[in-house]
Amino acid sequence: MRLMKFIPHNKLILWYYFYMAKLIVTGGAGFIGSNVVAALNARGEGDIVIVDNLNHPLKEVHLSRMRYSAFVDKCAFRDEVRKGLHDDAVAVFHLGACSSTLERDWDYLLDNNVAYTKFLAEWCIAGNRRFIYASSAATYGNGEQGYSDDIAKIPSLKPLNLYGQSKQDFDLIAIENGWLDKIVGLKFFNVYGPNEDHKGDMRSLVHKACAQIKKDGVMRLFKSYKPEYPDGGQVRDFVYVKDAVAEVMFFYDNPDKNGIFNCGTGHARSWVDLSRAVFRALNIPENIEFIEMPLSLRDQYQYFTEADMSKARAAGFTHEFTSLEDAIFDYVVNYIEKGIC
Repeated sequence: MRLMKFIPHNKLILWYYFYMAKLIVTGGAGFIGSNVVAALNARGEGDIVIVDNLNHPLKEVHLSRMRYSAFVDKCAFRDEVRKGLHDDAVAVFHLGACSSTLERDWDYLLDNNVAYTKFLAEWCIAGNRRFIYASSAATYGNGEQGYSDDIAKIPSLKPLNLYGQSKQDFDLIAIENGWLDKIVGLKFFNVYGPNEDHKGDMRSLVHKACAQIKKDGVMRLFKSYKPEYPDGGQVRDFVYVKDAVAEVMFFYDNPDKNGIFNCGTGHARSWVDLSRAVFRALNIPENIEFIEMPLSLRDQYQYFTEADMSKARAAGFTHEFTSLEDAIFDYVVNYIEKGIC
């Protein structure tokens, strides 16, 4: 374990924070995880163990903005759990994973995304701990079967990449073991917002667009190769990270609500809509160009994704999602332009 920071309410000994942490957030120095920690901090929670790897200097920047009791490297965490060092944890937010859709090392994904999640799920269930994990909308593949989170439909989903397959595999493990009455999985759609700056090519288009527009004064989008969609008219369910975190916190607050749920707005918007919102936020005249899509992408490119949110709504999640325009304005003006991204 590498201790990064602890926040004593008085001169409590370090041992207490080291071994008695109440909440654990894996991926807590990353994108969604760091925003979950921020939400917990806003509630007054500081007794949090963050599990991650510091493979990017920006993750340490994220950590510097948060209150937490200890940091554990993800490679050491499983051994610490086996030794009983975290038995007093009451909840695990498992948001750490390899999220690259370009990852080709299946053995790595099998251990990092599947076996790691299975290990933590079993530990949490055995210890009656709340367990909320990140699944992914990547499990829906090309969307030909729709975007319903109905458990009966999940086994037939066909992800388009190994990352999506790794998320699908754990969802199936949870179903086959009868765990879904005890744990929560969230299928995150196209999440964007603060603290994604370390993700490289996996950053949202909002983040990439800001850099491109400020550099060249133009936004370049792929042409459409389906007549029912105009150029730039391909649509996605873009969800602001603050709204995604609101859903995470809803299920944390309601331990009687369990299962696999979508995490999106339920309203698809186009790449052109997104680009225009970025231009407005930057106060730069709109200038959109359409470029050829690489042949390697054309057969697997998704033209439509939209979360079916009826199941989450039926569970009692009533949060009102931020509009694309308002969310992008907040993200660009209050974070990216201020270097907090």
